[in-house]
Amino acid sequence: MLRDKNLIPLSRQHHQALALCVRIDRAIRSSDVNLEAWQAEIQQQFESEIGVHFTAEENALFPAAARFSDLQPLIQELLTEHAILRDYFAHASARELDLQSLEVFGQKLAEHIRKEERQLFEGMQRVMSSSELDGLGEAVAEALKDAAHACALPSEATRLRPRITSHS
Repeated sequence: MLRDKNLIPLSRQHHQALALCVRIDRAIRSSDVNLEAWQAEIQQQFESEIGVHFTAEENALFPAAARFSDLQPLIQELLTEHAILRDYFAHASARELDLQSLEVFGQKLAEHIRKEERQLFEGMQRVMSSSELDGLGEAVAEALKDAAHACALPSEATRLRPRITSHS
């Protein structure tokens, strides 16, 4: 299903957060992990965008979706996941993540985003009218206005270096 234009700003932020998850996974798989740098980047991502994103979902998106009984259990799951993820962000800010918890964080964040995209957004598009979605889009835009407009770039320590292969 194509994403409704009113949900696209949240989907774009999901894409940025998924990119972070992929980079964490690749770093762990390559055994090239600077825990301090990753935790600093996770903290920066939360402070610049993800924290505002969570608040926008909780104040605009979730209440709109919760009006529909078939989406209510999903909203409760997502709220629980927000609380768990906020705990991981707090541990990253305090520089308390170890390698295993960094890996679990990346997995949990990716799973959460996919659940929102595949279940919540698709469900909302199925049950909401276009005028309801338009009203939601205005509320989301207002809620996201404080999010950083620029994409946070990875630090040198967390950016994976491309492998150069020679061809004979």
